[in-house]
Amino acid sequence: MSGRDGSNREPRKASDLTLRILYAIPLVGLALFLIIEGGIIAAIGFLVIGILCMHELFEMLASFRPVRLAGFLSLVGLVIAAHFGTPFQVVLVMTASIALVVVCVLAGPIRDGATIAIAATLLGVVWIGLPIGHAVLLRDLPHGGAIMIDVLVGTFLGDSAAYLGGRAFGHRKLAPSISPNKTVEGWVIGMVVAVAGVWFAGFYQDWLSGADALLIGLGVAVFAPLGDIFSSLVKRDVGVKDTGRVFGPHGGALDRLDALLFTLPVGFYIWSALL
Repeated sequence: MSGRDGSNREPRKASDLTLRILYAIPLVGLALFLIIEGGIIAAIGFLVIGILCMHELFEMLASFRPVRLAGFLSLVGLVIAAHFGTPFQVVLVMTASIALVVVCVLAGPIRDGATIAIAATLLGVVWIGLPIGHAVLLRDLPHGGAIMIDVLVGTFLGDSAAYLGGRAFGHRKLAPSISPNKTVEGWVIGMVVAVAGVWFAGFYQDWLSGADALLIGLGVAVFAPLGDIFSSLVKRDVGVKDTGRVFGPHGGALDRLDALLFTLPVGFYIWSALL
């Protein structure tokens, strides 16, 4: 019996991993294209990705009646402020978005549950809009495109290592009430690989010291799992398995980008401090 169970399990694991890689290829290709192009092309591309993620979130939170127009307008404003302005303008837009959401609620039909509607909308602005704005800010920094690639490498390698490490060595649950498949062993392995991934990527960037690469890698290693767990917490709270079906059996855009929504802002602030 145990041999038969094991033989069924291993092919399924391999097949699942293969599908994860295949569905990640177009996302990685798109990310590299936008990062290499930079400028307004990258800003528009990041905006489209943000709109897709925000749409998935608002669909999950539909029962809370988020003010979609206010959310999408805030996202557009954050991207414009990030590309044409500075972090100060991004903060101004973020502050204005709160007022915009309140005005839209007051002008609309929502009366009962207005507080929940405002909270659901601002969750999208803060969780998705701000990180997308920071992605634009990071790309526009000196060597920002290369740092973005480093962050992507650390985030995706760390996630894959955590997945494989948890499958192979995981015993102790990391957050059983939120994401029962995540293990402490997988988390540790993922953090180590994330730091190593950014550090090795720095070998090809003579302007990035090993110490700076390690610092960026540590930021990625710490915040990537938090982004993943935060997404799992929201999904579990609203009772859904995946945020969408863009990537077929492997969920939506928000499922695939949840860690990056935490690591890209961290990458921006660390690199800004190091410049």
